Amino acid sequence: MHKTAEIIKVGIADMNIVKVPDLIRTTGLGSCVGVVLYDQAREIAGMAHIMLPDSSLSRAEPLNKAKFANTAIKELLNALIKIGARPSGIKAKIAGGAQMFQFSGSSDMMRIGPRNVEAVLQELKELRIPIIARDVGGNSGRTIEFDPKNGLMQIRTVNKGNSEI
Repeated sequence: MHKTAEIIKVGIADMNIVKVPDLIRTTGLGSCVGVVLYDQAREIAGMAHIMLPDSSLSRAEPLNKAKFANTAIKELLNALIKIGARPSGIKAKIAGGAQMFQFSGSSDMMRIGPRNVEAVLQELKELRIPIIARDVGGNSGRTIEFDPKNGLMQIRTVNKGNSEI
């Protein structure tokens, strides 16, 4: 009996994991970055919808680890390994990190999108996870959907149509 594929949704500052045949999707990626970690041989993938680069400024208790680049990626990696992904087989695809508003002056605090991308890239590098593809920057919002079966990420970009990485 074949299980029908479901689309598992990931909210803002959230993460989840899927196995084939399910797909995983997040919408509303503006300055946020969608990070997909996957082990294609095991047909497992996880996605995090990262809002901010660094948890050290957060005073929230308990800390929402999915919200920050420096905590979400480690958390997602550990969750994937726990359900059978091989650390050596994990790869990444990322999308988002748009500069959604034009500001006069270049206050670093306003560069949330680019800072999120930098933080995600740094974290993946430290964890030695290869980045297979990326679609980052610009100033349009994105929706992404990932299929752990073929390792493809569908990207719908506001005003720009669809692409695949």
